[in-house]
Order: sequence, then C-alpha cells, then structure tokens
Amino acid sequence: MADALLGPAEIRELAARLGVAPTKKLGQNFLHDPNTIRRIVATAGLTPDDVALEVGPGLGSLTLGLAGAVRHVHAVEIDPRLAAALPETVTAAHLTVHNADAMRVRGADFDPAPTMLVANLPYNVAVPVVLHLLAELPSLRGGLVMVQKEVADRLVAGPGSKVYGVPSVKLAWYAQARAAGKVPPAVFWPVPNVDSGLVAFSRHAAPPGVDRTDVFAVVDAAFAQRRKTLRAALAGWAGGADRAEKLLVAAGVSPQARGESLTVAQFAAIAGAAKLSLPGGKLSPSDAQPEEVDS
Repeated sequence: MADALLGPAEIRELAARLGVAPTKKLGQNFLHDPNTIRRIVATAGLTPDDVALEVGPGLGSLTLGLAGAVRHVHAVEIDPRLAAALPETVTAAHLTVHNADAMRVRGADFDPAPTMLVANLPYNVAVPVVLHLLAELPSLRGGLVMVQKEVADRLVAGPGSKVYGVPSVKLAWYAQARAAGKVPPAVFWPVPNVDSGLVAFSRHAAPPGVDRTDVFAVVDAAFAQRRKTLRAALAGWAGGADRAEKLLVAAGVSPQARGESLTVAQFAAIAGAAKLSLPGGKLSPSDAQPEEVDS
C-alpha cells in the first residue's frame, strides 16, 4: 500500500490529465505527502472492521490510505469530475463513491453504515459538515478530521478558553474531542496560507432528558452576545431577563455567568429547566444572530 500512495508529481499529473484546477470555492487543497497520509490513517485508530467515511476525497490520496486499512470506504465528493475519476485511482472493490454534497447526505445513503469519519475537510464548511454527519449518522463511533488550525483549536476548546464557543459546545454534545497534531502547509497543493490541525473525537452519550434542538437554541443565544451575562444574553430566548434568571437558577447556573464558562451539560440543564417550567412563559428564539459555526 505504501507504494500506491500519491506524491506531488502524481497529484499534479493526475490533475492535469483530468483538467482539474483546485478552486477556492470548493475549498480544495490536495494532500500529496505519503507520510502525512500514513500518519492520519494511523492516528485515526481504525480497525479492519471499520467503515470509513471520507468527505472531499479530491484526487484520492487519503482514499488510497484508507482503502488499505478498513473494510469499506465511502467517499463523498461534490465535484463530478473528481467523483467520476476516483474509482480509476483507487481500484478497490470496497470503495463506494457518492457524487453528493456532504451537507445533504443522510444515513440511508450509506451501506454499510459508516463507523469512522476520516477526512481532509474543506476549510469553508468543516464545522457544519462534522456536526451534520454526527447528527445524521449515529453509526459513527468517532473520527479524525483535518481542518484549519484555528478551527481545530475551537473544536477542542474547553470552557473558559478564549476560543470556546458554539462549535466547541455542539461537538461536545456528540463526542469527546482532542487535538491530534499540526499539519504544515507544504504537504498540500496548492499550498494554503494557514497551518492545519488534526482533531480526533470519540462519540459519547448525549446528556439525557433534553432535546438536542432545544439545547442548541440555548447555546446559540448564549454566544450570540457572548460578552453579556447569561441573564441578559438569554433574555430573548427565555421571554425576558427575569425569566432567564429564574431558569438559570433552577438549572444551578449563576445568572451572572457567561456562556464561555459553561459545559454542554450545563447548557442541557438550562434547556431542561425551561422544559420543566410552568406553562405561560413562552420561549422564543433570540433575535440576535448566533455565533458562526463554520470556519
């Protein structure tokens, strides 16, 4: 398998033959370093029984590495030319190519069901794609994704960190995440002007007794005005600052706290308190715009 991995010359030759030029619109930066491919596959902790899901396989360099490590590979590629060419580069019977937008795929699209997400994700859609796939594919036990270093830092941040925010909390709803190393720009073509980071995650049970949609509404409201206290930031969501304070107290959270100090379990407790509160105080979405969850 080592000899089959694509290097810089092979990547450029393949792109030229297909008439493919990387586009910023699709966030395309093709990985061309075999050692980085081996590192990603090894760090992902794959087993021979795993079914890997790759988003944005591009010219197939990571796909080749995955094909040698797992039972099946699903590759989701939005570019029709790249999707059509992938089976010629990766001539594996256990590869299924999906010419599709990763933000629109559903669990029923994949057979066998994916167990691990391993991908070099386009920078512009990295966070929404990860959250969408975790929501749609309960079969995923974890994954390893390569994203812009700044995005990686946000995904793995804990409460109290300056970069802790909506992406951090929403990923924490699904999984335990950790930083798994940096990747230099030189291993990509074209060379991006930022470092990349690896994020590993393992799925865990979500906080019980509350609906994800309800919890995420609290998270969005809290970080839409992250410099305000939760009493003020959640006023629009709760139907008034006084009611927000009552719900916070009921959840065991200080009304003077800020969203950046709360764990996902505490956000769930606030949503749970709202669910249990007496009828009459209707909750409404905050008018403030939530913090962006894309990169």
